[in-house]
Amino acid sequence: MAVKHTSKISLNVGLDENKIPETLAWTAEDGGISNEEAKAFMLSVWDSKAKESLKIDLWTKDMPVDEMRIFFHQTLVSMTDTFYRATQDEKMAATMKDFTDYFAEKLELKK
Repeated sequence: MAVKHTSKISLNVGLDENKIPETLAWTAEDGGISNEEAKAFMLSVWDSKAKESLKIDLWTKDMPVDEMRIFFHQTLVSMTDTFYRATQDEKMAATMKDFTDYFAEKLELKK
C-alpha cells in the first residue's frame, strides 16, 4: 500500500544550563495544534526488530507533583483503553481498570 499522506508531530524542549527541561511545546498541524505548551510528555515507540519499546519521559522542573499524579493516572486509564481496543482482551482490560481505580483511590484523586 502506497503512502498517500504524511503527518508530522514535533516536540520542542527548552533546556536550562544543566539540560533540565524548562519548557515543552508540541505541534501537530494536521490536528490544529501549533506550539502548544505542555508540562510533561511520555512517548513510547515499538522497535519491532528488537521486540522492545523505546521511550522518552520528560517534564518541566516546575511541573507540580499533584499534577504529575493526575497525569500518570490519566495516562494509565488511556493505556487501558488503548490496550482493549488493540487486543479485545476484556479480562486483562478489566484488571487494568481495577488497578487504575486503585491508583486513583490511593492517591486520593477521585473526590
